[in-house]
Amino acid sequence: MASVVKINVLTVPAEQREMLEKRFASRAGSVEGSDGFEWFELLRPVEGTDQYLVYTRWRDEASFQAWMEGPMKQAHQGGGTDGESGGQAPQRPAASGSTLWSFEVVQSAGPKG
Repeated sequence: MASVVKINVLTVPAEQREMLEKRFASRAGSVEGSDGFEWFELLRPVEGTDQYLVYTRWRDEASFQAWMEGPMKQAHQGGGTDGESGGQAPQRPAASGSTLWSFEVVQSAGPKG
């Protein structure tokens, strides 16, 4: 069975880039322990676009779906508000749009060593 790749395309206005990157940094390690997880990369745009790519690779579709329904869902429900209250949403989204692309790995190579 081939691994699956999920690429979340996040449209991030320039003034929100630092916030997005800090949020990902603060969650470092949260996906790595998930069953079936193989790889993660956050890709910052260099020129000509305001879209970040969040690349994850999974053993199979079921592993990705289990993560989406468990740890991912909990993380996005605002598990902590950094001491803020007042009935407001815990955090404003850094991205103004999101699209999920799905792929099967047909070929792959790594460095020879």
